[in-house]
Amino acid sequence: MAEEAKRPITEGTEPEVKNFIHTFIEEDIAPGGQFEGKQVHTRFPPEPNGYLHIGHCKALIIDFGTAEKFGGICNLRMDDTNPAKEDTEYVDAIQEDIHWLGFDWGDRFYYGSDYFEKDYEYAVELIKKGLAYVCDLTPEQFKEYRGDIGKPAVSPYRDRSIEENLDLFERMKNGEFPEGSRTLRAKIDLASGNFNMRDPVFYRIRYINHHRQGTKWCIFPMYDFAHPIQDALEGITHSLCSLEYEEHRPLYDWVVNNVSIPYHKPRQIEFARLGINYTVMSKRKLRQLVEQHYVSGWDDPRMPTLCGLRRRGFTPFSIRNFCERIGVAKAPSTIEYGFLEHCLREDLNANAERTMGVLHPVKLVITNYPEGKSEIFEVENNPTDPNSGTHEISFSRECWIEADDFMEVPAPKYKRLFPDGPECRLKGAYLIRCTGCRKDENGNVTEVYATYDPDSRGGDPADGRKVKGATLHWVDAATALDAEVRLYDYLFADAAPDGPDKNFLDCLNPNSLEVLTGCKVEARMKDIAQAYAASEKKGKTAPSFQFMRLGYFCLDNKDCTAEKLVFNRSVSLKDSFNK
Repeated sequence: MAEEAKRPITEGTEPEVKNFIHTFIEEDIAPGGQFEGKQVHTRFPPEPNGYLHIGHCKALIIDFGTAEKFGGICNLRMDDTNPAKEDTEYVDAIQEDIHWLGFDWGDRFYYGSDYFEKDYEYAVELIKKGLAYVCDLTPEQFKEYRGDIGKPAVSPYRDRSIEENLDLFERMKNGEFPEGSRTLRAKIDLASGNFNMRDPVFYRIRYINHHRQGTKWCIFPMYDFAHPIQDALEGITHSLCSLEYEEHRPLYDWVVNNVSIPYHKPRQIEFARLGINYTVMSKRKLRQLVEQHYVSGWDDPRMPTLCGLRRRGFTPFSIRNFCERIGVAKAPSTIEYGFLEHCLREDLNANAERTMGVLHPVKLVITNYPEGKSEIFEVENNPTDPNSGTHEISFSRECWIEADDFMEVPAPKYKRLFPDGPECRLKGAYLIRCTGCRKDENGNVTEVYATYDPDSRGGDPADGRKVKGATLHWVDAATALDAEVRLYDYLFADAAPDGPDKNFLDCLNPNSLEVLTGCKVEARMKDIAQAYAASEKKGKTAPSFQFMRLGYFCLDNKDCTAEKLVFNRSVSLKDSFNK
């Protein structure tokens, strides 16, 4: 899997190899820099309250990729200090997604809750230094007392004695007070223009079961307090995070400067989050889509989650390539979803095996082909890769073709099958000419009739005449298998469903999924599905194919079996991205 994710970038699409984060780190590790002689050490700290999405992917590639670039190491730490929505299901899924992308953390796997004892000790230390106090303001009162620009905040509990604060904080830990009745706040600056420095809350009371700690703790540290302590304890040199934490950086520095961690101060560097049109990146909103059944689950192929993209047929290489090519910026921007598809299309064009499938089948009967006869043709697996080899397909008197490859009354410039129309080429087989059709009582075409040129085996006429009609894909009716094909489009019809004054649910695309049954595919797909089901990749990356003339498709990694073939369209052949 790691090798698949890290294969060379397509020539001419090399990502930018250096960004402002790299520049800062080079300065830090250079002679005289604050980390001179130290190994670059980063961390990726997701909260296990949902599945990773493409936005997290950018962050983890920055964290793990930066460490790789500088010969350093990267920790994986579950930020499980807020137990309300956290679960081991998400912990396992996050690890699987990161491995799927080709990254590894070795033995450096941690939980934020591993540090609860240390967090408590450092909180007590701040109280003893007169830098923290227990506050009785309710959340509503806290907002009222917080002040405004030019108006200092106030708290009637700020001047409690150290002894009283120590007593109250221990009693908070022991569960003597109601939930939400007291907090521990830092004593910093009630008049600061940065509201994060106006005596922020460091601890709150919550009576809730923690997924690892159970009911051992009823006070939980806030992220702004716990995170810098965890970074410092793990020896992190560079804490790389998204831009919304830029205003929190003074508080990050205040914490590590005022607790007695025997380590140098980590450096926090912020970058812009990834925005993509036609989707949402909020885990709260994604959870709402799942819980209210607007999608089939976190791994629904329309979701921006990594498990959803994987099920859709995205490769780890295409996602890493996408994140590397959009670069690392300081200013927020929105990337076209079409560019993500463009990166996948490039990868699959170079690596996906070609096959023939018919989504809207109508029977083609070659009237002058001998009944009972069948032939085997060799078809190339990938014309862009001479070493990809070929595979066998069977051919007989009756085939399945696409319904829109025949018109009884042709439109202008129509170059496919119609009565007495031009010769068309059946891919890899023979030249045929349409002679007519049969229709049912409702006027629907049920069979198309044609004759073939026996001297055109392989699709080329013996006399070298020019073929004016199109090349058509097909499958042998005698051996073809039925399949279900799922065609996916954008989950949202609005390019900016997260925009102001919008309810994102009102922006859902009612045509984001079309399910086709009775599609026809090559007989070998049963063996491929069977081999996939028995492999260690089952549930992960499924085989991808280019259905000639139709697009790129993969076996559904959840519902597909040898007895019921299910394919997901990963991306169309046509590139909508404006290069």
